Amino acid sequence: MTASRISHWAQQAFMLTSLLANTSDFAAVDTSRTMAPTSITSFQAQFTVAPTADVGAPLLPNIEDPNARDAQVECPGYLATHLDLKDCGFTAQLSLLGEACDVYGTDIQDLVLTVEHQAKTRLHVNIQPSHITPENGSWYILNETWVPAPQQEECLDASDLVFSWTNTPSFGFNVTRTSSQEVIFSTDGSKLIYENQFIEFVTSMDEGYNLYGLGEVIHGLRLQPGLTRTIYAADAGDPVDGNIYGSHPFYLETRYPRVQGGNTGSKDSSTSHGVYLRNAHAQEILMHDTNVTWRTLGGDIDLYFFSGPSQTEVTSQYIQQIGLPVMQQYWTLGYHQCRWGYENWSMTEEVVNNFAKFEIPLETMWNDIDYMKGYRDFDNDPIRFPYDEGKEFLDRLHAKGQHYVPIIDAAIYHPNPWNESDAYQVFNDGNETGSFMLNPDGSLYIGQVWPGFTVFPDWMTMSASKWWLQTMAAWQMKVPFDGLWIDMNEVSSFCVGSCGSKNLSQNPVHPAFKLPGEPGALVFEYPEGFNITNATEAASAQYGSSTQAAAASKTAGPSSTTTDYLRTTPIIGERNINQPPYVINHVHGDLAVHATSPNATHHNGVKEYDVHNLYGHQLLQNTYRAMTAIMPGKRPFIIGRSTFAGSGNYSGHWGGDNFSKFTYMYFSIPQALSMSLFGLPMFGVDTCGFGGNSDEELCNRWMMLSAFFPFYRNHNVLGAISQEPYVWESVMEATKVAMNIRFQLLPYMYTLFYHAHTSGDTVMRALAWEFPKDALLADADRQFLLGSAILVTPVLTQGHTTVDGVFPGLVEGTDVYYDWYNQSAMNVPKKKNTTIEAPLGHIPVYVRGGNILATQEMRMTTREARKTDWSLIVAMDKDGRANGTLYLDDGVSIEPEATKIVIMGGQVAVLADQARRNVTTLRVDVFVDGEFTDLDLPLANVTVLGVAAPPASLQVKVDKKNVTACVEYCAERQRLVISDLQQVLDGKVWRKNWSLTL
Repeated sequence: MTASRISHWAQQAFMLTSLLANTSDFAAVDTSRTMAPTSITSFQAQFTVAPTADVGAPLLPNIEDPNARDAQVECPGYLATHLDLKDCGFTAQLSLLGEACDVYGTDIQDLVLTVEHQAKTRLHVNIQPSHITPENGSWYILNETWVPAPQQEECLDASDLVFSWTNTPSFGFNVTRTSSQEVIFSTDGSKLIYENQFIEFVTSMDEGYNLYGLGEVIHGLRLQPGLTRTIYAADAGDPVDGNIYGSHPFYLETRYPRVQGGNTGSKDSSTSHGVYLRNAHAQEILMHDTNVTWRTLGGDIDLYFFSGPSQTEVTSQYIQQIGLPVMQQYWTLGYHQCRWGYENWSMTEEVVNNFAKFEIPLETMWNDIDYMKGYRDFDNDPIRFPYDEGKEFLDRLHAKGQHYVPIIDAAIYHPNPWNESDAYQVFNDGNETGSFMLNPDGSLYIGQVWPGFTVFPDWMTMSASKWWLQTMAAWQMKVPFDGLWIDMNEVSSFCVGSCGSKNLSQNPVHPAFKLPGEPGALVFEYPEGFNITNATEAASAQYGSSTQAAAASKTAGPSSTTTDYLRTTPIIGERNINQPPYVINHVHGDLAVHATSPNATHHNGVKEYDVHNLYGHQLLQNTYRAMTAIMPGKRPFIIGRSTFAGSGNYSGHWGGDNFSKFTYMYFSIPQALSMSLFGLPMFGVDTCGFGGNSDEELCNRWMMLSAFFPFYRNHNVLGAISQEPYVWESVMEATKVAMNIRFQLLPYMYTLFYHAHTSGDTVMRALAWEFPKDALLADADRQFLLGSAILVTPVLTQGHTTVDGVFPGLVEGTDVYYDWYNQSAMNVPKKKNTTIEAPLGHIPVYVRGGNILATQEMRMTTREARKTDWSLIVAMDKDGRANGTLYLDDGVSIEPEATKIVIMGGQVAVLADQARRNVTTLRVDVFVDGEFTDLDLPLANVTVLGVAAPPASLQVKVDKKNVTACVEYCAERQRLVISDLQQVLDGKVWRKNWSLTL
């Protein structure tokens, strides 16, 4: 959870409200009587940090500064000379064309350009100083141990990407796709600026360009001109358009054929390409009308171009280079429940029991920082979460096929050295092995997070990795967890600089803000739309709030209308680490605010300034390696907050500290789709919202929507009302409806993860990616696809009982869609955007024709669901064909002993019988490859959608032999169901190849 978010809440003058279960009535209540948990921790802080501790220098972002210098105007650019051809490319020298401008740092006089044709679809362009010494190397070169670099694969006479350059008026270059002769990247007409703390290059863009990626950010999927994307890992509670947790300097650009009237699409497909800047420094990307300007505060220019030409190919090409997504254990696709406020083992188990009582599937129970002793990692509170009681609870949980995931924060408590009772062995072990980051003078860097003054593991030391493993292994013996939740790993600190260095005698300390649920904390507002559903009560609450606001305004002092901003001037040959001359548009302003300071120093001498964006990624890497050692052979399950390019190779990600608002439910979709581009398919958000109070309608809609996200978890903040799905009857029923569909689709979702893990495919997909010919879908991010087969169209607006959606290809006659619930084909609408009925408790879901889905039934856990009979849904396309794949393994092992791939194909044909009536013949073929046998269970039924005429025969044959089965045909829905098949194939459907005919 985000401290800045909680600090913001603590300043709000809203009444704390409590929701009465199964009703929509609200009343103002005293915090001691709220139904939400209020116990926050067992330790008693002795000292509260001053709010000024987390206030940085007053800075004005360069893009908002009217007095900012323009490097494109002031700087001379470079001249390319001394071309040297290599086997797969060339090198050249770049020399400054005139006098140094030193706008935001010291100009580098001589650079080296390296161009490599690494593969047919990948081009590498690198620009770095010609003289790199051990002293300045970390400023420019990103270590391949930390972030692997794509390597040379083959030298080809014909590459799909060609590099060309010019010296007129200064060095610039073009990258051209040979197959289409498109220039996909061009710096011609702009200048290259390369200084020790500032790099800038500009690429021209077509008007109305379609750009995706450049995250992490809360925004719509498509990035429009006029935006600025800042890449700097920040502990910031999901501000719209601000930089947040992840750092992903990659974009996908899609271009549609130009037709009359402009960018409206044609019969020809679009083309896509990708650009990856392998650089971990703070970055800023400015999207102008006709160009994109890329700025970084250091590093080299290490560009990789991916030629596609489709989105599917671009994403796969990129993800295969940064690291394929980790294969998830099957159980992780079940439902997860969490909140900050399950204050002891008894309350935690009570929630588990409530899910069983109301017959709602529950796979995994989570604990937030409530379980910790004084918020310390790897240390349970002995009163509320004792180890012996916890082991008994977890034994009961595991016996039912359920799982447990606790939170781990990135910071480690530094005990008070003058208080023996404050001893903390975890710190002692790390400190003795030199595992924590330092100040420039070699002393410990001591910031402040939840437990008080804290230190931060230095992931650039082997000692920290070893200490992390040993500490985690010792704790896992006491708390047998099944996965880990990594939080605060941006890395977050609640004060500027090493604020604890001279204050350790005051430890433990309390943050500068009151936590939700603490006496005196003013926290949560009424749920969104409360004024609509509870008009009388809302008017009364509004009067009270306005009266308080008026009283406050009378006593408040005059507000300041002017600010003296700090502007630093470059010093030739030196770097200003803490206050770089160029000010990025950072959500917290000063780089040191709410994070470790840029001058925090690693044991190898590298400054956090140069590697800040990698901290969370390295923590995830080390956690993954530790878990593989602790649980040999099992796939680690990790959900992390701060990520970098390639983090999907180690973990999944959740969307951070969102709000209980319909807007944030919508934003979850483009956020998830962007994470698909970044190679992080295991993604979900805090369903029903983390911050603030949810309500029945919002939670109803959101629990249904999130059922179609890979990571499905409900989580909310301390002090808010409860929002487990059983709190409201309608939410409970809606959840069961959505979960029933999800469980049937779990084998399909697991197969999608297999393809993501092996090929870099996406799991959640934007409509534009699956339908590249339709330019009207470029902005579509209120619907999405799971793989290519399932279209989801949720209601995202309060009070609405219908939703507008599109069925790509339906109007054009190329695609068919079947309603999941009644299994009939959608009628062709009169217009592309059509209105769909969606009363509360219903989420429109459709099967796209041309797909075969192997399904199983819902049970209370995935373990039990995997024991149920199989069914096939065969959804025919307009030509009467369908196909599908199914991947099977033990669902646990990193390297399973046996696996199985099932390829399915189906076909219907309509012909005339002897009476000249139209009848249908059906054939379904199954091809099996692999030795895995555990899921060779009976086949219950085959449902065929899109059967225009009754079957020619009611006799079912499997491998040309008559079998006993029930055949039902519904002419109205054009649906054919073949059931009672459990005895065919000796009750083992995936044992061998087979064919079913009718």
